[in-house]
Amino acid sequence: MKLPVILTVLGIVVLGTWAQQLPSVTLPPCDSPEAEAAAQVALEFINGQNTHGYKYALNHIEDIRITTKADGTQTYQMEIEFLETKCHVLDPTPVPQCPVRPKTEMAVEADCDVALSKAAEVMSVVAFKCKTEAESNEDICLGCPRLVPLNDTAANQFVVASLEVFNKNHTLNATFALFEVGRLTSQILSGGPKFKAEYAIIETNCTSSNGICVPLKHTEARHGFCLAEGVGLMKIDCKIFLPLAPAVDPATNATVLAPAFHAHTAGPGYTPTIHALTHHKLTPLHDPTTSGLLSAESAESTEVVSVVGVPIVKREVVVSDTQPQPHRCPGKVKFF
Repeated sequence: MKLPVILTVLGIVVLGTWAQQLPSVTLPPCDSPEAEAAAQVALEFINGQNTHGYKYALNHIEDIRITTKADGTQTYQMEIEFLETKCHVLDPTPVPQCPVRPKTEMAVEADCDVALSKAAEVMSVVAFKCKTEAESNEDICLGCPRLVPLNDTAANQFVVASLEVFNKNHTLNATFALFEVGRLTSQILSGGPKFKAEYAIIETNCTSSNGICVPLKHTEARHGFCLAEGVGLMKIDCKIFLPLAPAVDPATNATVLAPAFHAHTAGPGYTPTIHALTHHKLTPLHDPTTSGLLSAESAESTEVVSVVGVPIVKREVVVSDTQPQPHRCPGKVKFF
């Protein structure tokens, strides 16, 4: 009779050991410190991968699931909504200081699925998938400005004319070339269409507009971001930035290659892809290891953009040691 008892005990021990090796799943509140910390790591990484258009800000966390393995490593699977700011990717202004584009200006939002890994309190992004869409004001504001495609002929002629005005009137001892059109709107008025353009510029090797001007390298060139608007006669205002500092890998302190910015018009990294979209999209998919951790909800169907080799965002995340809280999601909306 002792043998069955011994086998039963051994079975309990084996089952207990097997159960300890199973990963555990927690569903913290979307507004918890650990969720916010992970979302910030995701935001920094995605902005770092974004090589054209605008920087994004965190709007709210829609869902979070944390899987913890027996060795203590954790996988975060999150659904996050980001909003486009008015800071171009070449603008050195920190994201917290960048104004978010309001709904009245046809805001752009990105719904992203993000997978992160956390080991030894250091968190890094494994994969992400984003779908980027622009708001429409057609149903709520008749006669208001409308987004037009970034390759619109008339609007781009307005961009070129406004840049000529800027080059003739600034005192920077340099000629700037068009680097990328960021956003174009058109409004029909009695005197003709009123255009409003946002675009990035890059310093060339010319001090005047005479001759063939070639854009300088990003680490040598001053960049700028211009706002121009008008009907015929125009007003233009450009903010100039210093040359880009070389990127540094925080893990090794080594200098790495600067991001290959996705120029639509000119400059280093130029590509002839002038697309007919009305807004710039985030990188739709980054999953180099085919992780299988992303859902299909945030799939993007157009304009696949290559991921650039920038330093991976890794951050030590310290979360308060509190009791598990109920899973309350989605989280608080920060903007709209």
